[in-house]
Amino acid sequence: MMRERASGILLHPTCLPGPHGSGDLGEPAHRFVDWLASAGQRLWQVLPIGEIGAGNSPYTSPSSFAGSVLLIDLHGLAHEGWLAPDQLEPETGLQSARVDYPLVRRYRMQRLRQASACFFSTHRDSRHEDFERFCQAERAWLDDYALFMALQHEAPGRAWSEWDPPLARREPEALLAAAGGRPEAIGFWKFCQWTFRRQWNGLRAHAHRRGVRLVGDLPIFPALQSAEVWANQRLFQLDALGHPTAVAGVPPDYFSATGQLWGNPLYRWSEHESGGYAWWIERLRALIQLVDIVRIDHFRGFAACWEVATGESTAINGHWRAGPGAALFDALTRALGGLPLIAEDLGVITDDVVALRRRFGLPGMHVLQFAFDSDAASPHLPHRCAPDSVIYTGTHDNDTAVGWWNSASARERRFATMYLGTDGHEIHWDLIRAASMSVAAFALAPMQDVLGLDGAHRLNRPGAASGCWEWRMSAGQLQGADAERLARLAAVYGRCDFARAAIER
Repeated sequence: MMRERASGILLHPTCLPGPHGSGDLGEPAHRFVDWLASAGQRLWQVLPIGEIGAGNSPYTSPSSFAGSVLLIDLHGLAHEGWLAPDQLEPETGLQSARVDYPLVRRYRMQRLRQASACFFSTHRDSRHEDFERFCQAERAWLDDYALFMALQHEAPGRAWSEWDPPLARREPEALLAAAGGRPEAIGFWKFCQWTFRRQWNGLRAHAHRRGVRLVGDLPIFPALQSAEVWANQRLFQLDALGHPTAVAGVPPDYFSATGQLWGNPLYRWSEHESGGYAWWIERLRALIQLVDIVRIDHFRGFAACWEVATGESTAINGHWRAGPGAALFDALTRALGGLPLIAEDLGVITDDVVALRRRFGLPGMHVLQFAFDSDAASPHLPHRCAPDSVIYTGTHDNDTAVGWWNSASARERRFATMYLGTDGHEIHWDLIRAASMSVAAFALAPMQDVLGLDGAHRLNRPGAASGCWEWRMSAGQLQGADAERLARLAAVYGRCDFARAAIER
C-alpha cells in the first residue's frame, strides 16, 4: 500500500454540491473525481459512508455494513425510470451551504420510497434479477439490517432493548413473525442498499479510471442502537436486558478537558476470540470491497480502550481495559491477506500501541495542527515523520487550517512561522506544502484547507451535540487554479507525474 508517494483530499460525500440538500453519489461526485485527477491527487478520503446516527455522525451508524441511504443519487433513480422528473424538484428550505438533516431526510426518504414502490411494481427485468442476487450474496448482514430498520422506523427513538422481549432477545419465532409481517418495509431497505451499492460501484470504477483510490473509514465501535449489536448481543458487554454494562470513550485530551464519552457498548473480546474473530473478518472484508484503503479508527483501542461505567456523565472516571492486541490482526491477516489499513493512532499512545502497529506494518498518522504546540521533537512535524506514514494538515475532527491559525497561541504561531518560513498570510497552503514535501508516503488535506476557509466551515467538533457534519461546498469552489497549484506541489514533491508541474514548458 505504501510503496509510492501520493497526495489526496479529505471530503465526506455529503459535503459535495447538488440540488437535493446534501451531496450524494451522483454527477457532482464524479466531477469531483475529475477535479482530483486534474489536481494530481490520487487519494480521496471519504470518511465513513454508512448511515448517520446521533449528532448526524456516520461514526454512530445503525449498521456496520450498510451504506448511507442519504447518499443515493435521486437523478440516478429517475434515469432508471423509478422517479418522474417533477419528483426531483428541490423543496424550499434545502440549503446549498449546509445540510439541514431533518429536512433532507424527509425529502430524500419520501423519494426513495416512491422509487422503491415503482421498482417492485414494474415488470420483472434483469435489474430485478440483479437485486435478488445482491440480497442473496449479502444476506448474512442484510436480512438483520432490513428487519432492524423496519422495526426502528415503526417506533422512532425507541431502543431495541425496549421492543417486545422475545423480539429484543431474537427468539426465532419472534423474528419470523416480525419479518413475515413487514415484507414491503423490508423490501424497501434492501432496495436502498442494492441501489447504494450499484451507484457506489459506478463511482469507484470512475475513480479508478482516473487514477484515484478511495480511502474509507472503519469506526472501531458500532452504535448501541444498531443492527449489529442487536443481532450479535453476545459479542458486546450487555446485561440480560440489552443495556450496556460499560461504554467507550477517551480520557481528557486535546479536544476536551473532560474526555469524550462516546457511549458505544464495548466488545466482549473473549467471545470474539472463541469465534475466530469472524464478525471482524466479515466487517473488514465488506469494507474493502467498497474502498481501496481503510483508515481504522481509534487504533489504540485494540491495545487498550478507555472503559467508562454506565451512568457516568463524563469520561474522566474511566480506566484502561485491554483489547485483543495481535490476536485480532493475526486472524484478519490469515483470512484477508495483506491489510490495506491506516492506523489512526492519535491521542494517548503508549508503547504497546506502537508495537502493535509496527508488528503488522501499518502506517500511522501525523497531524500538522498538532506539530507546533511543543518543540522540534514533536512527532507531528514533517521532519519527524516516517516514510510509511500518513500526514494531514488536519482531520475531520480538527478546525480548518485557517481556523486553527486564528485561534493558535502566540508561541504556536511563532514556532510555525519559523518552521514553515512564512508570515502566515496563506497558512493553509503553507501547511499543504509542508505535508507534501514530508517523507510521509501519503499527504492529505481537508477540502476546506484547499479553499482557505475559516473555522465557520469546520466539519466536526468532537463532543458537540449539534451543528456537526453539516458543511457543504459549492460547485463554483472547484477552481482550476487550486487544481493547478495542488498538481504542481504533488509533482515537485514526487506525489504524481513530474510533468504535471509544467516546469519544462
